[in-house]
Amino acid sequence: MAVILITGGARSGKSKRAETRTRAFPGQPVYVATAEALDAEMEARIARHRTRRGTEWIEREVPLDLLAALAATDGGGARLVDCLTLWLSNLMLAGRDWEREVSELAAALPGLNGPVVFVTNEVGLGIVPDNALARSFRDAAGIMNQTMAAAADEVEFVVAGLPMRLK
Repeated sequence: MAVILITGGARSGKSKRAETRTRAFPGQPVYVATAEALDAEMEARIARHRTRRGTEWIEREVPLDLLAALAATDGGGARLVDCLTLWLSNLMLAGRDWEREVSELAAALPGLNGPVVFVTNEVGLGIVPDNALARSFRDAAGIMNQTMAAAADEVEFVVAGLPMRLK
C-alpha cells in the first residue's frame, strides 16, 4: 500500500503528475473527484481533465465523504484523489468539522489496502490574503497539507511540470 501526496501551485502540473503515478500501479485506476461543476468555467475545467485522462479510469464524484469513497473503492486499482484542497473548501462551506475529518482521513490511511495518490494545492507561498475568510482557508489548507504529508509515504512538490521529491 502506498500513500503519495503531490502538491504544487495552480497550473503546476500536479494533476498530470498524479495521473502518471496512479496509472503506474496495477489494475484499473479510480479517479475520485472532489470538484463540483457549479458554473460554466468549472464544467469546462472538469471536461478538460476528463479528456486528458481518457476512458481507462473509473470515476467517483465525491465532494464531501472522501473516507467512505476510499473505503468503498479499496481493493481495486489505485485511487487518485483530485483534489484535497477542493475537498477542504467543500467541508468548510458545508460547515463540517474539517480538522476532525482531515485527522480521520490521515488516521485511516494505514488501514487501506490499495494505493492512494492525493493532489493538493500549496497555497501558502503567496502574499497574505487581505480578508479573514481567505486567511482562514489558507491556514486550514496549510494544516491539512502538513497532516497529510506526515501520513504519506511519499510527498512530491511539482513546479513547472517538474516533480521534486520531498519525502
